[in-house]
Parts: sequence; structure tokens; C-alpha cells
Amino acid sequence: MYQEFAYLYDIFMDNIPYEEWCAYLCGLLAEYGVTDGLVAELGCGTGTMTQLLMEAGYDMIGIDSSQQMLEVAREKLYELDFEGEPPILYLNQDMRAFELYGTVRALVSVCDSMNYLLTEEDLLAVFRLANNYLDPGGIFIFDMKTDYFFRSVMGNRSITDVREDCAMIWDNAYEEETSTNIYQLTLFAEEEGGLYSRADELHRQRAYSPETVRRLAQEAGMEFVAVYDAFTHQPPREESQRVYYIVREKAHKGKLYT
Repeated sequence: MYQEFAYLYDIFMDNIPYEEWCAYLCGLLAEYGVTDGLVAELGCGTGTMTQLLMEAGYDMIGIDSSQQMLEVAREKLYELDFEGEPPILYLNQDMRAFELYGTVRALVSVCDSMNYLLTEEDLLAVFRLANNYLDPGGIFIFDMKTDYFFRSVMGNRSITDVREDCAMIWDNAYEEETSTNIYQLTLFAEEEGGLYSRADELHRQRAYSPETVRRLAQEAGMEFVAVYDAFTHQPPREESQRVYYIVREKAHKGKLYT
């Protein structure tokens, strides 16, 4: 997952309004009293949101299972003008088994990274770790694409995106019985001498209902706070394509990290 595509990700995702998404995310964080301090991003990818949150005043940790994505994130970080240690700590870890040295004020996950959790057991594992590594009362904010998006917007479609020196063919297939969307990516990138290299990657994402997310968060010992139609404070609609969840740590003894 995210091997060769990592080096082309920012090119093909240049339509994402990261600054607007960051403003919405920072607004949600502020509503729960998190305006600074240590925040970790799960599934940080190439670090675009991580850097924006850093610029907004947060001390950031970025976590991703793709070493290639983190290579891009670190390259972007070193383009900044800073002295001493890098201002963001990037960790090559699977979000289902991430480890921190202590607690953080908040966890965030955007760009549907949580949809890559393909089983309820995986999602439950992330919630349990979130509950462990959050400060007492700390919040976890994340987005997810919906069943409606995978079924009715993407469906069984093919998308072609041709740029000046690279191209992508994106084939989609949605399995309604498992709520799983399968992406078959074919990537072409121009090399020296005008030849093109080809790479193929297979990605899977799963849609979860708000009821399932609530049940698993509560099973992990967390408080389910809210679910919003993306970039609003309104409840999800039948046609919502992306939703944001807010769950909160319930203060408890015996943190696993201690």
C-alpha cells in the first residue's frame, strides 16, 4: 500500500483544499479546548496536514505505515527553514499498533485514512490505543468516507488522470456485501530518456455506519461525542460522502504505556 504512488500522491491529490480542511479541524479542536500542545496524526501520509497543524501552533507527531509516504513527508519538512531538531516527529508505525512515549492532547486522522481499517477488530484496536494514549478527556477527531460515497459516487467507475510527466488509471469496484471498496491503481511516470515506468497498486477501504463506530468506540472505553456531515456541525445526511467523528477519552487508571 502506498509504495510508488507515494511519490506521485501530492500531484494527483492537488485538488484537496487542505487549508480549508485544516481550518475546520482546528475549529473542532478548539471547541474542546485543544488550541496548542502535543497532537498526533494517524495515517499522516505525505505530511501536508501535519505541517499545516504545526503551523497552526500544535506540536505534531505524524504516524504512517508507509515508509515511502514518510520519506516524502520528511523531504517536505526539510524544505522548511528551521534550526535544531525537526519540528515534527514522524513515526513509521501501523495505526493498529502505534506506540507513543506518553499521552497527547488529541489524535486526528483525515483523508479517510481510517477507512483503510478493514475489520471491526482493527477499528476497535485503534480506539483502544487512542483511549490509552490520550490525556484524560483528550479527543480523537477523524473522518471517514461513507457507504453512499463508495456505492453511489465512486461505484464501479474508472478514472483517468493524465499530467505532464505522469498518469494514473484508477479502477474502482465496490463490494456491497462487505462494504469494501477496491482500488486498482496503474501509475505511469516519465523517467530519464523519455521512457515511462509502470507501477500497479491495490488498495482497499471499508465503509462503517455511525452506529458501528459508536458501538466500537464505546466498547474500547471511549465516549462517543458527535458525528457531523463533513465541514459542518450538522448530522450526516443520507447523501453524505464524508463524515467527521469526535470521540473522547474516558479518564481511567492503568494506562498501558506506563
